[in-house]
Amino acid sequence: MQTSRILLIGNGEAVSARLLKQLARQADYVLAVDGGADNALASGVMPDGVIGDLDSVSTRTKKQLTDRMLHIPTQENTDLEKALLWTHKHHFTHATLVGFVGDRWDFCMGNVLFLASYARKIDLTLAGDGWRMDFLTRGATFSTKLKKRVSLIPLTRCTGVTLTGLQYPLAGATLPVGTTRSLSNETADNEFGVQLSRGILLVYREV
Repeated sequence: MQTSRILLIGNGEAVSARLLKQLARQADYVLAVDGGADNALASGVMPDGVIGDLDSVSTRTKKQLTDRMLHIPTQENTDLEKALLWTHKHHFTHATLVGFVGDRWDFCMGNVLFLASYARKIDLTLAGDGWRMDFLTRGATFSTKLKKRVSLIPLTRCTGVTLTGLQYPLAGATLPVGTTRSLSNETADNEFGVQLSRGILLVYREV
């Protein structure tokens, strides 16, 4: 199946223009989420579309991107919900999200748990300068460098968890919600692998 990638830009924590441009080049479509449109333009990234209730977009940006505004019939859900609904409806297989964590821990935790509800529908990655968080429902292999921190956080009970290429491997382990045994691991090779039989596993990794 052909992979189609979308970049969602939010209005949360600032990321470098270099990272935003890099992620935009890797995407097939760039979707700014409400005030994320201002972040995109400030970094020299032109979004293909803008979604949300548009209450945090500057007047100048609204005028500049008028023809890129996406009409949403309902305004009763959050901007992130609107963006993920649109992403799934248009059959993107992978979404990278920037600007959806920050100083508001209630929003940060709420966003992570909401994204988990989409983890079986779309491959999801939260991205920031120097780190990534991937929502896994099946195995994956990651390119890396030596001595980079990796933490695994089970968002549901995860079974059959096997880790390779890390200082502390696991083989067929069960990780319940709330465990700390899978935090602060470290890469021991130029790639590492994560396999699981069942569950939703959040993989935090330094890059």
